[in-house]
Amino acid sequence: MTQTTQYIGLAKATDSATDLHRFSHKAMATIYEIFIVHEDANYAQQAAYEAFFELDKLEQELSRFIENSDISRINNLPENQSIRIGLAAFECLECSAQIYKETDGAFDITVGPLLKCWLNKDKTVRIPSEKELEFARQRTGLHLLQLDENEHTVTVHASPLHVDLGGIGKGYAIDKLVELLHDWEIDSALIHGGASSVFALGAPSGTKGWPLTLSRPLTPKQTLLRLNLRDQALSGSGLQKGRHIIDPRSARPVQGNHAAWACAANAATSDALSTAFMIMSPDEVEKYCSRNQDVLAMILTEEEGREEAGIQYFGSWDKFSVTI
Repeated sequence: MTQTTQYIGLAKATDSATDLHRFSHKAMATIYEIFIVHEDANYAQQAAYEAFFELDKLEQELSRFIENSDISRINNLPENQSIRIGLAAFECLECSAQIYKETDGAFDITVGPLLKCWLNKDKTVRIPSEKELEFARQRTGLHLLQLDENEHTVTVHASPLHVDLGGIGKGYAIDKLVELLHDWEIDSALIHGGASSVFALGAPSGTKGWPLTLSRPLTPKQTLLRLNLRDQALSGSGLQKGRHIIDPRSARPVQGNHAAWACAANAATSDALSTAFMIMSPDEVEKYCSRNQDVLAMILTEEEGREEAGIQYFGSWDKFSVTI
């Protein structure tokens, strides 16, 4: 999956803000940035560095690429075995399980075996055999993970299992950094991870919110939407190189949606939902947003390489001072 949300014009909207401070840090295979509005530059820097220290700790727990992370330990468990994991990983799994249930399986952090079936190493599509697909199906689905909230243990009911928090981990980390900035009594900041998930804390003085834009994946300079975001999270997912998002429900590559954005109360939820909305039909997205009034969605459907595009909006985007 390639995230496609773009954030343009922030500096233009805050050119006169001498109290705006910008910090960046590489983690989770992307660049995180924190913009803090504060009169004391040294204090803002200390808060940002503390946030990045927390970010590095989270990566050690959540990355499947780190040998002793909680996620790697889960992926190496034999069938019907259990382990106790840390709070961060457990919370990510709980949130993933909730969104898996709410989206009828469209968001699934265990989809790895199906991805491996359908994609070559260069991300081009291959055609798997029915035997390969059946093997992958038997090892896909969050029903294969049993969570014990009291003991913070995880039991796997199939092995090997392939848990990957790539669709929710960055958002979860952003939420934790927001909590840390709250503890530092910072009330105006913007945090994003790789320009794909963002949380707007408060707003710069004299503004309606942090100014953001959403752009076409293949032509980032072409703006689809401008909005001012405040105390909300926004995430985007999309296709840039071929069709490489798999619908875990059908075990087939997704068709139709080219990009999707989700706005929610926290970044873990928006991160996961932007992935789910790439897979779900417009009717399914509409029903989800109707049931969850705090969630907004925007879906872009287009044929790769063509100018035509259809954009569908779900929810009350106008409350963010939207310009289309």
